[in-house]
Amino acid sequence: MPLTKIRWLWLRNPLKRGTDVAESWLLLVTAALIAVLVPAAGVTAADVVSHAAEQRSRASVPVSAVLTEDAPTAIGVDSPGGTAGRVHATVRWTASDGTVRTGVTAVKPGLRAGDRTTARVDRHGSLLRDPVTPEDAVVESVAVGVVAASTTGLLLIGADKAGVVLLNRRRYAQWEKDWAETDTQGRHRQS
Repeated sequence: MPLTKIRWLWLRNPLKRGTDVAESWLLLVTAALIAVLVPAAGVTAADVVSHAAEQRSRASVPVSAVLTEDAPTAIGVDSPGGTAGRVHATVRWTASDGTVRTGVTAVKPGLRAGDRTTARVDRHGSLLRDPVTPEDAVVESVAVGVVAASTTGLLLIGADKAGVVLLNRRRYAQWEKDWAETDTQGRHRQS
């Protein structure tokens, strides 16, 4: 943001118009809003996402499960839908009511059939396919915070630019009026 525009507020100049002062104030207010609202929006959005991830994590229960098949060794073609360094594999676990169930969930790559792992089930006993890990929650909250802060900043800059466009229209209309008056005065002198 050019500081010379803000300096117009305090400089005495016969060429300074009301639109120049308004543009300087608009720039100053926009800068102040960016300094306050951008970090606030980022932190608020990150907190909301972090809180939602905590609630999802609290709503799920870890259970001991056994792999019924070998897990793919690497994320890629062999592991459709692998997330966060994990691959999908079929596991078997005993539900709280004593029934044996099977389902697909995210596990570490390279585990073999018969290996034990920890799976997560929701409050109804259904297996969660892609449970949120603490690392995933941090990454997600940071990403959402950055996007929210960037969006807020861009919206404020856009509002500033829209205000400048409106001020320029007013400035150009005033110039047109002044030129028309000057032209009329010049014609009267020549007569």
